[in-house]
Amino acid sequence: MSGILIIRQPRTKKEFELMYDLRWRILRKPWNQPRGSEKDQFESEAFHFIALFLNRIVGTARLHMVKEDVGQVRYLAVEEDFRKKGVAGKLMEAIHLTAKNKFIKYLVLNARETAIDFFKKIGYKVVEDGPTLFGEIKHKKMMVKFSRSDLRMQTIIENLRKTLD
Repeated sequence: MSGILIIRQPRTKKEFELMYDLRWRILRKPWNQPRGSEKDQFESEAFHFIALFLNRIVGTARLHMVKEDVGQVRYLAVEEDFRKKGVAGKLMEAIHLTAKNKFIKYLVLNARETAIDFFKKIGYKVVEDGPTLFGEIKHKKMMVKFSRSDLRMQTIIENLRKTLD
């Protein structure tokens, strides 16, 4: 991959449309799910992330709050020709940084069986069987707990911000 991969939040209506289209094409269309099934009730309050390569959205992921200190990762999707090139890892780094900045202690997700090894490599543990989507896609519920040093560092940063304000 020659060029710069940019991870950021979508900024325009068009970027949101392209992000949702990518989600649908990768996560729903192969199972004959209708447009609209790539969204849920948490869209307006979630933190959305896109991966851009040469101004093309090649990946996306989302974080939303479950409880005050628990977040859930959903809708991680990467274009076929960009898989195994670090895009998903960079999206997850952005989600982890955001979670730590929001003082989230735990992140949970439902991983498709094909993605379990990826999530294990970045610190997630399988906690139980997850849902079966569309009657055929098995998932495992996985979780990562951020270390005390991560949380302590965020407290220090927050106190510094208050001091500077």
